[in-house]
Amino acid sequence: MGGKARTIERQQAGRLIGMDGLMSAVVWLLFNLLRYGEVAVYEGFDTLGSFLLHPNSMKGQLLTPLFWWALFWLSGYYNRPLGKSRLTELFSTFVSVSVGVVILFFALVLNDLPRSYEIYYEMFFSLWGAQFAAIYVGRLLVARAGRRKVRSGEWARNVWVIGGGDRAIALAAEVERMGYRVVGFTSVAEAPAAKNQTNVPKADLSHDLLAQKLEEREADELVVAWESDGGSESLDGSSVRSSINTNTSADPVRLARLLCSLYRYRLPIQIRADRSAFFSQAKIKAIKGMPLVEITDNPLRPMEQNIKWVMDKTISAVCLLLLAPLYGYLAWRVRRDSPGTIFFSQERVGYRGKPFMIYKFRTMYMDAERQGPLLASDDDERITPFGRVMRKYRLDELPQFWNVLKGDMSLVGPRPERRFFIDRIVERAPIYYLLHNVKPGITSLGMVKYGYAGNVEQMVERLEYDILYYENISLMMDILILVYTIKTVVTGKGI
Repeated sequence: MGGKARTIERQQAGRLIGMDGLMSAVVWLLFNLLRYGEVAVYEGFDTLGSFLLHPNSMKGQLLTPLFWWALFWLSGYYNRPLGKSRLTELFSTFVSVSVGVVILFFALVLNDLPRSYEIYYEMFFSLWGAQFAAIYVGRLLVARAGRRKVRSGEWARNVWVIGGGDRAIALAAEVERMGYRVVGFTSVAEAPAAKNQTNVPKADLSHDLLAQKLEEREADELVVAWESDGGSESLDGSSVRSSINTNTSADPVRLARLLCSLYRYRLPIQIRADRSAFFSQAKIKAIKGMPLVEITDNPLRPMEQNIKWVMDKTISAVCLLLLAPLYGYLAWRVRRDSPGTIFFSQERVGYRGKPFMIYKFRTMYMDAERQGPLLASDDDERITPFGRVMRKYRLDELPQFWNVLKGDMSLVGPRPERRFFIDRIVERAPIYYLLHNVKPGITSLGMVKYGYAGNVEQMVERLEYDILYYENISLMMDILILVYTIKTVVTGKGI
């Protein structure tokens, strides 16, 4: 996403956060007036001022907006502050307010001493009704102001169209009518081809030149207007795993490779949903009846993304603290086993194609790759004696909790690979690039089901498990993979 689009989204998110906080504070103040009239006067407070200025009341007044902000953030509401429909606003507000009022009622209100238990019902529904109405109306006001800015062009997102012919022209016209701004075109024939790949149109426009154009025009999104070959048989949308088959028809494979070549620009990529758009987990949104598939979107729901983020940070911090003695022992054994460094670092490709340095305990002798990148095998002579033990129990991966804490990785996700091997995997399975829509993980379904891969063929076979994870990604699946990983660490066996 371009810098301008990120600024606009931050501004809109800031307005929503401010409005939610203001409305929550006002509602709690009004609710305290009700509490004084119905409850507090019977608890020894002589005046309204003495009740409102009591330390407990003041703490509640200050902490309640913080509670609502945390709950709304956890629900994923602020992840996508623009483009929300009124129905989405209504449902999201209803669910989050209902959950929040129940929590507040049991935490802060239930200890009040009413003159009759019927007052509890009155207070509960009064708080729920006021909170729901205030939050919903406030959000509608902010959303309406945002829509006016979009329609006026002040907040128009800049779109660069990849494609040619009637489809590209029609798609660009529809996009502009919805408030987007088309800032440039690149024909498919000119689009840069992915490295080391065949069956892609020749590149008359270099990656560097296209990147320069996208930066100059401040492009926020790429929209691909793909013209399918009429005679080719496209993939069935029932399972992305089918595209791993090397016998897939040329047209969807060419499309996947083209999309892969555009991924390096780290901009949202959308394509019109038709029989060539075979990504079953992609997010689809309609523009005046013209559905677009956002293929670079994270398949997890916003709420699950935020909960996963909290789990990653919390568990990795706790593990780094509690496993410190084990880290010390493993470091001593690595140094004792063979001369060289304790830790091994290597560049891998992560979320949205961003490179990062991954950390492990060293399991090989120094200069193990002096002849070039090589994958390890079971009988690899480069692995040290204690390195075999660590690899068997996955202990060499423990330093990656630091990668998780930094934000480069997640606890669960497809294993990150080197660019050298990614280029070779994509030649056989272009669908691999979809895995960059989620953060790579310390453990993965491929690791617990398949294990280490010793060559590119095995990496492509393991890819089927990673695509299966991508198709069915959820917090529950993450928890199951963590349980299987613990079993692998304890027993030293895959499942």
